[in-house]
Amino acid sequence: MASAAKTPPEPDTRFYFPSAYTILVALIVIIAALTWVIPAGQYERVASEALGKELPVAGTYAPTEANPQGVFDVILAPIAGFYDPDSYTANAIDVALFVLVIGGFIGVVTATGAIDAGIKRAMTRLKGREKWMIPILMGLFALGGTTEGMAEETLAFYVILTPMMIAAGYDALTAVAVILLGAGVGVLGSTVNAFSTVIASDAAGVPFTDGLMLRMAILALAFAATVAYVMRYAERVKADPSRSLVFDRKADNEAHFRNAADEAPDFTGLHKIVLLLFGATFAVMIWGVSLGGWWMAEMSGLFLVAGIGIGLIARLGEKDLVEAFVGGARDLLGVALIIGLARGIVVVMDAGHITDTILHWAEGTVTGLNRIVFINVMYWIEVALSFFVPSTSGLAVLSMPILAPIGDFAGVERSLVVTAFQSAAGVVNLVTPTSAVVMGGLAIARVPYERWLRFVWPVLLGLTFIIMAALSLGALLGGTPT
Repeated sequence: MASAAKTPPEPDTRFYFPSAYTILVALIVIIAALTWVIPAGQYERVASEALGKELPVAGTYAPTEANPQGVFDVILAPIAGFYDPDSYTANAIDVALFVLVIGGFIGVVTATGAIDAGIKRAMTRLKGREKWMIPILMGLFALGGTTEGMAEETLAFYVILTPMMIAAGYDALTAVAVILLGAGVGVLGSTVNAFSTVIASDAAGVPFTDGLMLRMAILALAFAATVAYVMRYAERVKADPSRSLVFDRKADNEAHFRNAADEAPDFTGLHKIVLLLFGATFAVMIWGVSLGGWWMAEMSGLFLVAGIGIGLIARLGEKDLVEAFVGGARDLLGVALIIGLARGIVVVMDAGHITDTILHWAEGTVTGLNRIVFINVMYWIEVALSFFVPSTSGLAVLSMPILAPIGDFAGVERSLVVTAFQSAAGVVNLVTPTSAVVMGGLAIARVPYERWLRFVWPVLLGLTFIIMAALSLGALLGGTPT
């Protein structure tokens, strides 16, 4: 008997937002095309021993020979995002390697069963009080952001907090919000952050303590607003999971992160030792970055040694230890690739000599404005520049020597210009696809970029209102309250 002809499935015509890889490649192509349109130019630069960087000199901008980026440059951009193919100087290879080592470290700890057992124990003890994890954790991340510019190092926490939030009845997006908004609000309200406030103030020629009170007020208001928003969303998701912005990924995320949490082993003394070592590793990392002068190489070495040590203490055996480490690194390989792609955008723009041209246009925009209009236009100029230069320290060194002195002619304190810079950079770095911190964190937590945008846009509006009101008040009072 002849079988009935099968009806071919109807094609899926729904629109799907492109992946992070596609977005970043498209941005590389767009920036390369702009190098054919935007005139090339550069400022003269002088070396600063205090900052260890070269600073642009105001009033020295001049056109330079164009270097439009072609097809071959676009092809090499993702590679150049990791390291300079000509000089072999590192770009983002250190961050990408750090992510892979973190993945291996987490893989080893997970293989011991300590994370699953610890989450099960924590959720049992916190039952009915899980929501208080959100303000406490966001407060810790905000503290790291405002004091030492916590950014790339937050990538290590997504693998820990995402399963915790899912086990508590929330979703992966809640974990991203706790980390990214917590640290991000701290950065936009930086107080003693050497990578933002201190560098920018030094480049502007003012003490970093000038304007401290206003920055603390911005930090307090922004933190309160974001915590309230995240807690409201988390409670809504817990009451009705279908209201989660990543509800369609609920089953996949639970399978990926929870690893059958209900069947997790009982919490043993060995698990306690492993988790103590786990927490001590992060404490040493924070000490090293804050006080020990560490950066990516030292942090990577720390997690490599800690992963091996925990595996030996847990008696995993050589074969299981290696497989767990390699498997964990494999899980974050996509994140490492995203980091290189994101840095490739900046590489193309710098190679095309259009970064200084954009800054020169910004310099001409704010000349001759009154104080309140000046400082708010300055804020939006820094917002635009932050999309092209996601590094806060890089943007500080690039823009402050040019834009801060213009405030003298508008009757605005340079410290207020610094506040506008750090606030703008902080807001943009919550969403910009050129940031490895944003795209990497979302990839680890398995949250699509467009879902994050849908979640965070009300926060951006609220933060912008708070910042512009504070800047206007500072300008109205003649500068920045100290």
